[in-house]
Amino acid sequence: MQRRYILLCLSFGLFLTLSAQVKDRQYPLPPHSIQLSGYLENDIQNSINHWNKGVLPYGAFVDLFRNGRTQFAVGEMWGKAVRSGSMFYRYTQDPELKRILDETVRDLLSTQHPNGSISCSPVEKQPEGPTGDLWERKYVMLGLMDYYDWVNRDPAILESLVRQADCILDQVGNGPKAAINQMGWSSEKIESSTILEPIMRLYQMTGFKRYLDFANYIIETGGARNFNLFENAYNNVEPYKMAGNYPKAYEMTSLFEGVVKYYRATGKPEVKQMLDNYYNNISTREITIIGNGGADQPYHPKVMGEAWDNTALEQTNPDIKRMMETCVGVTWMKFCSQMMRLTGESSPVDQIEKYIYNGLLGAMKPTGDGFSYVNLLNGKKVNDSGWGRHFDHLHVTCCNLSGPIGLSYIPYIAVTNSDQGPVVNLYNAAEVTTTTPSGQALKITIDTDYPQSGKIVIGVKSHKPERYAIQLRIPEWSKKNVVKVNGKKHDVTPGRYAVIDREWKSNDRIEIGFEMVCRIIEAPRGSNRKGDNFEAATWGPIVLARDENIDPDYNQQIKVKADRRGIVKVAKTTPTRDDARMEFIVPTTTGTIRMVDYASVNGWEGSHVCTWLPLPEK
Repeated sequence: MQRRYILLCLSFGLFLTLSAQVKDRQYPLPPHSIQLSGYLENDIQNSINHWNKGVLPYGAFVDLFRNGRTQFAVGEMWGKAVRSGSMFYRYTQDPELKRILDETVRDLLSTQHPNGSISCSPVEKQPEGPTGDLWERKYVMLGLMDYYDWVNRDPAILESLVRQADCILDQVGNGPKAAINQMGWSSEKIESSTILEPIMRLYQMTGFKRYLDFANYIIETGGARNFNLFENAYNNVEPYKMAGNYPKAYEMTSLFEGVVKYYRATGKPEVKQMLDNYYNNISTREITIIGNGGADQPYHPKVMGEAWDNTALEQTNPDIKRMMETCVGVTWMKFCSQMMRLTGESSPVDQIEKYIYNGLLGAMKPTGDGFSYVNLLNGKKVNDSGWGRHFDHLHVTCCNLSGPIGLSYIPYIAVTNSDQGPVVNLYNAAEVTTTTPSGQALKITIDTDYPQSGKIVIGVKSHKPERYAIQLRIPEWSKKNVVKVNGKKHDVTPGRYAVIDREWKSNDRIEIGFEMVCRIIEAPRGSNRKGDNFEAATWGPIVLARDENIDPDYNQQIKVKADRRGIVKVAKTTPTRDDARMEFIVPTTTGTIRMVDYASVNGWEGSHVCTWLPLPEK
């Protein structure tokens, strides 16, 4: 009887689902609308085959809910694994992957407690603070939501989600319930408030006002124990100061992912200001040349390299020992994808591109079965030491579960749609099936070896001519660009979308040439003067590095020869190692050196990297 009542309520709620107050400028294509090839596709398939369809112990993850946890927060693992698997299935429609996901979801639902919770904590201890109970439940809900959205729209999933959320509402809130900003393992308890994201998603799925009311409660409590993160974002407080001694980058950015969804539902201008300030401050103050952020020096050494730490300015600080947690980079990437869709601006995609080609691929094991926990720019490139546990011989951490989520987002955002027409965000080779604003079927082909070069040809095929706009992201790093449609040049601006609004016919052709040159970047001059005497080199969106695997003098002082504009005449050459993507011969004042793309430096074999090149002493 109770099940029938819940299903009736769901049906009624879905009928009354509130439309968003704020409409996105871009929106994802339907599942299985894009097929990548080459550069990024190889990494995606490597992860699917060796991680999601390979070594992941789904049954052991579910047993944590059946038998109890052995360590705080390990209940997050199931949700993260299913999130990446569901997003990968959205892309591939792989029947083997679907079978794996179907089985583990059925297994998980069998652990639901009578009070509606799916929790590693027994009912009598809920909601349990120090164990990360709400953080774990958040990932259960997000995993089930992605499964429901992209794999199997089984009404039983939605029913389970409602029961889980209602249990949380019964347990958490104003007194005598448990206060959300007083529960969690960390000093500031930020992690518990991140349940805002699934609560807002469930509000959009059901239209039940009680979930928006609970979201309002989370916003009102400030998101942290002793600090109001939302007011601090609104007041433009620097990220490393937003939560006192614990500005944990991963959890804070996860919280603001939920704020984006809250803004879509409410349209409150002050919330949009929070989002804009947070995005702008992270992108300018925290993100390094490889697209990730967070460090252990100089402000928050006790947070083990996982705090916002003014990292953009401090990235050459030689005292840094841990920095750029993979969970941070992937969550920043997802937040940027939300801002891209919300604002229709290209800057978030520039951030995403920088992270994908450098930080994300640079953290991935060549074998495809994991990701580094943290990465360094100079020294030991990868480090798997951090929070996690062993399942038999497999070491599972938060970060090697987050890395595949980042990969799964690539086809989700590479090409999107808008009311004006398609939007090309990433330039990996691809075939895309979409529709025009009138609903006409449209096929787009992207023919390129990007980022090996900046040459791209985009083809358009449709049944009949139609006027609409194709938006092309012109990267901020490319200062000289050529865009032609059927041979006719169009003026474009770096760091913005080129909006080509015309009548498009089948077999129309777009030719793009980005300025793929090597540029020198000076050290940012943070708080430590020992970090001033460095420079780095980039090739288009790619960060270059010296690799100990091929260069025993990888960390010696050197001065790269560049012209007045900071451009270096490098020669692209055949990589010394088979596992490298790119290699360059780079001129210096004392000869030449060889540099590879940062992502290709295989630190998993114990070798080191030098990304910020030390300059000769003056």
